[in-house]
Amino acid sequence: MSEAHGVHMQIGQVAARTELSIRTVRHYDEAGLVIPSVRSAGGFRLYTDADVDRLMLARKMKSLGFTLSEMKDLLAVLDAVDDTKTCAAHGEMVEQRLRVYRAKIDENAARLRSQLADAEELAGWLSRRAEVNLHAGRS
Repeated sequence: MSEAHGVHMQIGQVAARTELSIRTVRHYDEAGLVIPSVRSAGGFRLYTDADVDRLMLARKMKSLGFTLSEMKDLLAVLDAVDDTKTCAAHGEMVEQRLRVYRAKIDENAARLRSQLADAEELAGWLSRRAEVNLHAGRS
């Protein structure tokens, strides 16, 4: 269930939903990257849908090679974009930092597209070679 129903998610539910390990979710909390919105009376981490959204962003950034520091910084930049007071006061700096991260993401996407093309080309080559050689041996 979500926060809208007055229920927060426990770390196991969040880990399953984000496809992150419980250890990673805890690490992101301890590093200050994604801090759970609430703690239970017993001290257990309780997460909201917004917390899960941040974890999903962190997961995507990690898969694109972002360092923990870069992930934390980009999340702070996105918070500033969402905060109209901060954005108005520091709009130019926020915009510049967004451009830097966008360029990094574009570079990573281009590299991944190239790797995918290489993988598809190699898979096709292997299939053709196996088909020709295996069928030639049976004739």
